[in-house]
Amino acid sequence: MIASALVPRTDEPASALLRTLAAQRASGAMSTESGIVYVASGHVVHVESAVTPDLGDLLTHSGALAPDGWWQAIDQAGRRCRVGRHLVDSGHLAAGALELCHLGALFDAAYFVLAHDGPVLRFRPGVAHWLGAVRSVPVDTVLRESRRRRELLHRIWPEPAIDLAPLARVPGDPVDLPARRRRTLAQVDGARTAAQIATALACRTFHTLVELRRLAAVGLVVPAGTAGTATATASAEPGPAPLPGTPDEPDTALLRRVLHALEAL
Repeated sequence: MIASALVPRTDEPASALLRTLAAQRASGAMSTESGIVYVASGHVVHVESAVTPDLGDLLTHSGALAPDGWWQAIDQAGRRCRVGRHLVDSGHLAAGALELCHLGALFDAAYFVLAHDGPVLRFRPGVAHWLGAVRSVPVDTVLRESRRRRELLHRIWPEPAIDLAPLARVPGDPVDLPARRRRTLAQVDGARTAAQIATALACRTFHTLVELRRLAAVGLVVPAGTAGTATATASAEPGPAPLPGTPDEPDTALLRRVLHALEAL
């Protein structure tokens, strides 16, 4: 039994406990203030965060799966923790498509759970996610990818408040912004956070955060209400509806490399 599972809260950072769980080949759910990491036999099998879309959102928004198919799988296989297996066996989704989308959701949520490496609230041994087995990922791989994403965002713009704070626009006439960045900027209204902007755009939160940090780096976006942002303006009305465009796509090149590496283990 892992000692930290016996207390309601521990000061041990999430990354440290994850390494302990990996070494002990433990199974269960590790909760932090930012989300939940599910492990099985010491590997990460699923991650949830309130600031990222879940697997169902990614599958249905991309058009890979009809919403009715997703909810049917939950109704029929959720209690048995076999939703992923049901989607494949019923012919709703190819196994490879499910694994790639699952990895995208897992790494997206893991970044936010591990970004600030806060303390673990509790660990519940033996708790499994209703999705069931799709693709397990070594803890070291999850920690390494989360660190890569954190370093990438820091290189773009080093202010982490952009991640969670409501965001406001700075007066100015943006010139030659890529279409995706223009759509992101149009949703900045002084009240929405990165997660809320991502939801409005039907995009993955991390991809939206990359665009927001790029906008911050050129002085077009600032955290609303922070010191030194007196020039920022916040519209009383929500941003305009997103321009038509294709749904946000996962970083398939990276995910395929990770998938191939996992298959080689």
